[in-house]
Amino acid sequence: MSFKVLFHPSAESDYVQAYQWYEERLEGLGERFNYAVERQVMLILKNPEHYQLKKRGCRESKVIMFPYIIVYKIYADLEVILIVGVFHTGQNPVKKYRRRL
Repeated sequence: MSFKVLFHPSAESDYVQAYQWYEERLEGLGERFNYAVERQVMLILKNPEHYQLKKRGCRESKVIMFPYIIVYKIYADLEVILIVGVFHTGQNPVKKYRRRL
């Protein structure tokens, strides 16, 4: 089964803000963050059920080299993986699952 990846609008906003924050700190660091996130999304696509099931039917995958996790939900019937958050691990973990899905 080949899945399509979609970003929840809030997750996309989180992603863009994190990219901009890293790029402002050091030119090129935002691009390294972008590459790390894209690489992790590709790993999720290869085997979406590999990562542990957490709350509200979501799964989490750690972004390598950055303190972020990708929170996602699988909709097998629609062949969609919905990224619901690109979440900084220093935040209150309760916030990961507050978005409406």
